[in-house]
Amino acid sequence: QLVESGGALVQPGGSLRLSCAASGFDLDAYAIAWFRQVPGKEREGVSCINSGGGITHYVDSVKGRFTISRDKAKNTASLQMNSLKPEDTAVYYCAADYTPCLEARPIASEDYYNWGQGTQVTVSS
Repeated sequence: QLVESGGALVQPGGSLRLSCAASGFDLDAYAIAWFRQVPGKEREGVSCINSGGGITHYVDSVKGRFTISRDKAKNTASLQMNSLKPEDTAVYYCAADYTPCLEARPIASEDYYNWGQGTQVTVSS
């Protein structure tokens, strides 16, 4: 089971840190990804990190603003979001699977089997 937390209402330019906690399985062997979805749109892959933590990948719209990380000891993953924009407003989901995280590979929802329930991020003044 994956559980996200950290979503909130934040002003444009602000920061949030989302967390994804795993229970019942060890995240260490899995790639982890963050997705986001707004009503009426497809789920968008935002970032992923490989099982070893040495490879990360970001969608262009968040490069330089978001940072994905993982903590093996805590069995968690995080998404640090800085310089938030209104267009970042969405429900954010974490996902885990054995699929590789590579810069040349799109972050696709169909590649991930384990999902959290989502956490709402709203960027508004």
